[in-house]
Amino acid sequence: MSRVVVTGGAGFLGSHLCDRLLERGDHVVCIDNLITGNLANIAHLRAVDGFEFLNHDVSNYVDVDGEVDAVLHFASPASPIDYLEMPIQTLKVGSLGTHNTLGLAMAKDATFFIASTSEVYGDPREHPQTEAYWGNVNPVGPRGVYDEAKRFSEAMTMAYHRFHDLDTRIVRIFNTYGPRMRPNDGRVVSNFIVQALQGQNLTIYGDGSQTRSFCYVDDEVRGLIALLDSGEHDPVNIGNPGEFTVSELAEIVVDVVNSSSEVEYHPLPVDDPTQRRPDITRARTLLGWEPEVALREGIERTTAYFAEVLAQT
Repeated sequence: MSRVVVTGGAGFLGSHLCDRLLERGDHVVCIDNLITGNLANIAHLRAVDGFEFLNHDVSNYVDVDGEVDAVLHFASPASPIDYLEMPIQTLKVGSLGTHNTLGLAMAKDATFFIASTSEVYGDPREHPQTEAYWGNVNPVGPRGVYDEAKRFSEAMTMAYHRFHDLDTRIVRIFNTYGPRMRPNDGRVVSNFIVQALQGQNLTIYGDGSQTRSFCYVDDEVRGLIALLDSGEHDPVNIGNPGEFTVSELAEIVVDVVNSSSEVEYHPLPVDDPTQRRPDITRARTLLGWEPEVALREGIERTTAYFAEVLAQT
């Protein structure tokens, strides 16, 4: 049994992570300032023994009473619509927030786990992307506020590992989706499902030929836990290597929803990656992990969630 701090624990991915940690017997301290998180995501946990919630912005000094065995830093706006609307907060939580949570891990002699992203690869010139690839990121473009915040957080994490001998983990997450995504968060899966359920046209940016790799949240969290429990300090990709064009995703969603929605094309955003697919050799070899949920099955589960949410609004 461990006591684990999860920043961003009221968010989409963070709340699922809190669930899994509690299920296996850990105590969880969830920290979230609720900028993009939602108390509804953790409402079922508030009465659970071993769960604590702190409303706090980790860009400010972070302190937690008592012993802590691991600090998992998942706090950050993660969808383009969020980090483009909150560029300064995104940079601060990736820099100051990482510094503060590293400091907490140091003070508690705890393992530190940073949630990084496939966005560190930018618009990649290597395909699929291995952890050894340094990326192709525009530091001054609009997406740079997120990409560079995560690249900095990785660099600072490794500096603490090398200089302070802190036990650290770095995960690079690829396009996770599933229940508890916000209907209006601007990510392609939630956009398509909500539009299809509401009988609207599906919005595709660009010509739809750009590719993404979508990992269902249950698979993602299983990989995160495996990495946490490992002794691996270098970055590890956790994502589904299945690669789909955005147009193929739209077709799957329309078919699952049984919608008459058509596709509507809009200009491609600046620096939007043309392709994205993880090489998960390290995850398979080091963690014995690989995804199990096929895209269509994951879309079916996520559609059921959004149908329920929309019925309540």
